[in-house]
Amino acid sequence: MKLLSRAEEIILLAIIKLEDNAYGVTIRDYIYEATGLKWSFASIYEPLHKLARKGFVRRLKEGTYPERGGRARCMYEITADGREALLSIRQVQERLSKDVPTKFLI
Repeated sequence: MKLLSRAEEIILLAIIKLEDNAYGVTIRDYIYEATGLKWSFASIYEPLHKLARKGFVRRLKEGTYPERGGRARCMYEITADGREALLSIRQVQERLSKDVPTKFLI
């Protein structure tokens, strides 16, 4: 089993939440809303490319846009392997957190 990095996990969760509207800008905006932390585009695209190479997300080109100089927008969707990876990392976190004294969780 390959573990997800925290950034990969957050990005996969954002893609799930955004459904058919998951592309770089919306992913970054959603993460900012959810965490209050500003991520650079490099912080988004580097993990996205890794997730695509691992087969955890699928990259889809959507029509061209005049405001993008006629370039296509790349949309992302999570794959079955990506969902399985999220489930696996959740299970690992639960096993690691089990029986941790509460004084360390405050």
